[in-house]
Amino acid sequence: MDFLGENWVPILFLTGVGLVLLHAWWAERRHQRRQEALEREHTRKALRKQEQIQAQFQAQQEALFNSMIEGVLVVDQQGRIQLFNQSLKSLLQFRHDIRGQTIMEAFRLRELDATASRLLKECTVGTVELELSGAPPRFVQVNGSAVLDREGNQRGAILVFHEVTRLRQLENTRQEFVANVSHELRTPLSMIKGFVETLLGGAKDDPAIATRFLLNIDKHADRLTFLIEDLLTISKLESGKVVFNLQPTELREVTDRVIEDLRARAAEKKIRLENLVPSGLEAFADGDRLQQVLFNLLDNAIKYGRVEGSVVINADRSDQQMLLVSVKDDGPGIPPEARERIFERFYRVDKARSREQGGTGLGLSIVKHIVQCHGGKVWVESEPGQGANFRFTLPQQEIPVSGNGTGRGLRA
Repeated sequence: MDFLGENWVPILFLTGVGLVLLHAWWAERRHQRRQEALEREHTRKALRKQEQIQAQFQAQQEALFNSMIEGVLVVDQQGRIQLFNQSLKSLLQFRHDIRGQTIMEAFRLRELDATASRLLKECTVGTVELELSGAPPRFVQVNGSAVLDREGNQRGAILVFHEVTRLRQLENTRQEFVANVSHELRTPLSMIKGFVETLLGGAKDDPAIATRFLLNIDKHADRLTFLIEDLLTISKLESGKVVFNLQPTELREVTDRVIEDLRARAAEKKIRLENLVPSGLEAFADGDRLQQVLFNLLDNAIKYGRVEGSVVINADRSDQQMLLVSVKDDGPGIPPEARERIFERFYRVDKARSREQGGTGLGLSIVKHIVQCHGGKVWVESEPGQGANFRFTLPQQEIPVSGNGTGRGLRA
């Protein structure tokens, strides 16, 4: 006791110092743990943010990849598919996941498989055009490029698909148009040249023969004139250079004028023209262009109609916005395979008879363009031996057009 009594002060001091040191160590330890927890939380947030940035970047890449109009296909060094976009999926029309498959396994296109194989071997390939099976057939141009790493080693290939079906169709249409125009021009020109050569060879000395030949020359010259005028009309309609003067137009008045113009031609075949269009029906149309449509349709009906037959023109309201107009004849009718093509340029059901009748082969195409420029549509209903009924629609009221807010002065 004496010992404790004498030394209690140092002991208490040492105990206090120990407690202070212990508290300091514990506070430091707690601070370290808190700091470590903060660092771990910071690291987690940084990793989470990095993952979000990476996911966002990947999503943006995928969105950009899938928003491309061209189809894109990526293959590895072994020729197995790694990536493809939505455009390629739509273009080649596959539904299942093709990743991991070869091109031959996925598409069964030998030429495409050969193109990819050549690209993987040679690191370069030119443009290849493929025809895809189906109805109707489609055409695709494929360009390729090798995928290289930083050291220049090949790691795969990327193929880009461009659909060129529309371009191929336009090219075929252009070639067909040029061929048709050349043929249509060559026929009357060769006839004119033949008659002229015969006249120069001595036929001009016989008044009867000379008159007959000159009448034929005049007929074929008229045919050339009509053909050129129709070609110019088609060109203007397709280029949008024709301005339509759209206004309320009384349909029966226009029909009466057309019937009067064609009455003599119908009388030659003893064909009766009946106008059943009700009075008071108004179409919002260009009167001159509407007259051209009806003239072409009635002229066709008279040309191909039955001798001593009839042609009936009728119209009514198909709904609150559109009028339905029909021109019906009782001729031989149109076969099913020709109904979809009857409005194509230079298409003829009976070529020999059409040329004999003096047609250019462009009348129905002009009808189609004019009706479509009015916002309507045109079609034909027919059965072989039961005549043909050409029908088209026209707006009853003004159709707003972006730009000037009205249909007036509408360009084709």
